[in-house]
Amino acid sequence: MHPYEMGTTMRTRGQDQTIKLNYGSLYTVVESLTRAGLIEPGEPEREGRRPERTNYSITEAGRREFVDWLSELLRTPAKEYSQFEAGLTLMGGLPPADVTALLEERSHKLEFEVARLATTIDVALREGVPRVFLVEVEHQRAICETDLEFTRKLAREIASGAIEGIEEWRSFHSDDDADDTGGTA
Repeated sequence: MHPYEMGTTMRTRGQDQTIKLNYGSLYTVVESLTRAGLIEPGEPEREGRRPERTNYSITEAGRREFVDWLSELLRTPAKEYSQFEAGLTLMGGLPPADVTALLEERSHKLEFEVARLATTIDVALREGVPRVFLVEVEHQRAICETDLEFTRKLAREIASGAIEGIEEWRSFHSDDDADDTGGTA
């Protein structure tokens, strides 16, 4: 495929929802893969009045590298740094009541996302898409459902005062005149 066609195909297949791509750097990636001998250019082609395009195909070395890379992705759990985890790490910087409200708002958004993903799966299955092509959406849904359960539980624990350390946390924010961060400097 030509790099532009690669990006279009990935978007059409919904792979932009599971693979973070910078479409502007696709040509640079293709150049790097070519230099590494993992893909090779074909003869430039022209359709009508369109500019010349060079299609690329994978080499045997590229196939081996792909198998090794994909095997590693599927085999080995890796630490993925989420924005939510960063927020949880720093949530003490806000008063507990504010965090509860934010977590409840997050819960509503997650409910919507779980429903959207369920609909996506149902529609695709009814349209005859084999399940093997939907497992990444199933995974997203499972993660969202787990996130929703955790978020709801945490919001309840903070709101009820059941979370350990809540009194210290509240005391950090009891005197807003202490400093700009609510006394958590």
